[in-house]
Amino acid sequence: MAKKTTSAKALEETNNVPINIGISEKNAQEVADRLQVILSDEQVLYAKTRNYHWNVEGSSFLEYHKLFETLYTELAESIDEVAERIRKIGHFALGRLQDFLGLARLLEGEYTNNSREQLQNLLDDHETIIRELRKDINDIQDKFKDAGTADFLTGLLKDHERWAWFLRSYIGGKK
Repeated sequence: MAKKTTSAKALEETNNVPINIGISEKNAQEVADRLQVILSDEQVLYAKTRNYHWNVEGSSFLEYHKLFETLYTELAESIDEVAERIRKIGHFALGRLQDFLGLARLLEGEYTNNSREQLQNLLDDHETIIRELRKDINDIQDKFKDAGTADFLTGLLKDHERWAWFLRSYIGGKK
């Protein structure tokens, strides 16, 4: 699905320790490629959330500043878990910004210090990730026979659903 970057190929060529976890090499590669895209989306969302934390303004500054800090802190944990999941199935995780931007389904977006616009942008991104994760979970479970990664992504999906709910509640109701 996802294009593989030269850096990831180079890293994988150095991995000489065989892995035998019940997933074919072809399926593990497909799953790793999907996870690289998810990792990239998470990185873009993290950077956007951190940007908003730094640049939010308005009468509710402190509340939004703290909200964004909570969100990016939790995203940092998710990013680490996605990268470690890639490693668990025998592949190397991407780590360069240019690789993330090349694979991500999310866009960085323009600068804004308007809290309502920031909240809406983050909500839109979380909902995009939720929709994409639903597709990825089905494929990873059914096509690639990786129940462990499907279960892991279900947990990640639940996190994004919770964050989307929080953001939707801040905005003031359903979209």
